[in-house]
Amino acid sequence: MKIKFLLFVICLSVLAGCNQQESKQNNLATVVAPAEPAFKFGTWITSNKDKANADYAAEFKRYKDGGIDELLINTSTDPEELERLVPLAAKEGLKVHAWMWAANRAGDTVAQKHPEWYMVSRDGNSCFDTRPYVNYYQWLCPTRTESRNHILGLVEKMAKVDGIESVHLDYIRFPDIFLPIGLLPKYNLKQETEMAEYDFCYCEVCISEFEKIHHKNPLESENTAIDMEWKNFRLNAIRNLVNDAYDIVHKHNKNLTAAVFPYPEMADHMVRQRWDKWNIDEVYPMIYHGFYNEEIDWIGYATKQGVTDLEPKNVGLNTGVFLPPFTSAEELKEAIHYAKDNGAKGVTFFDGPQLTDAYLQTIRETKESFK
Repeated sequence: MKIKFLLFVICLSVLAGCNQQESKQNNLATVVAPAEPAFKFGTWITSNKDKANADYAAEFKRYKDGGIDELLINTSTDPEELERLVPLAAKEGLKVHAWMWAANRAGDTVAQKHPEWYMVSRDGNSCFDTRPYVNYYQWLCPTRTESRNHILGLVEKMAKVDGIESVHLDYIRFPDIFLPIGLLPKYNLKQETEMAEYDFCYCEVCISEFEKIHHKNPLESENTAIDMEWKNFRLNAIRNLVNDAYDIVHKHNKNLTAAVFPYPEMADHMVRQRWDKWNIDEVYPMIYHGFYNEEIDWIGYATKQGVTDLEPKNVGLNTGVFLPPFTSAEELKEAIHYAKDNGAKGVTFFDGPQLTDAYLQTIRETKESFK
């Protein structure tokens, strides 16, 4: 009997020791693992391969000291450059997203060997050699197997980089059928209808695939602007590309995020992009009020619209703001509050080099006030 009692006491002691050890490990994990901020701040930046590690370390420290939590870094889909920068950012406590241009692949040396991969306008011109609006608009067809597989291959290459938070898709849409109203004077344009030279994609593959489903050719439509099946076909082409990218990045235990137009209905109208229908982890709508001749409070309106549309999917929204229109740090603070008060989980700034000392001080102080 005494032996049984002694064994019982020994077992209790062992269990107590194990529980204490587990408690210590849990406490250690709590200390080591940084908590997700209640409201996060980020910035888009473009890498420079000639920039030294020491210079990047100083830049990243400046961002962190100014309240920035994450960097969305464009390395022109160069995984080696991303691998160089991720540890430098991590050392400063910054998370990194692999920002990549998706459908718009300006200067893509692989794609340029395949002229047939490019989107074709309603007036029959290919983005390969006739580029709408600006010279860097070279858009790949999201329907053609070869071009979409090329984009998805780049997604996977980025997803394989250790330490990144997400693959961050940009230009994941069609070219602008309508430009933001504030940009029209720059191009001496009036866009009151869907103009043929800005309406994409009418390549042979898109037309053939559409005909298989709907038994009609969009080029024979009397008014493509009100042909809902044709519009929906293109919305779905982008959605399907995103959903395939989502599966790829999740296979590598990463997230998928995207820079998108201000809110889903507006994105649908302007660039054939309906991002509330996608499989996506978080979105970063570019709520650039100056592009649309809007006042700062429009940032709150567009944020709320996007947050509401996303509610059934439980997808996070980070409000993107464009810095040049702001005239003071106080205005920037106002924009941050409009975003937060309307349901955003964070604010992201375009872009890093334009974050002045005054802006960073305001971001840091505003962040502290949210705690």
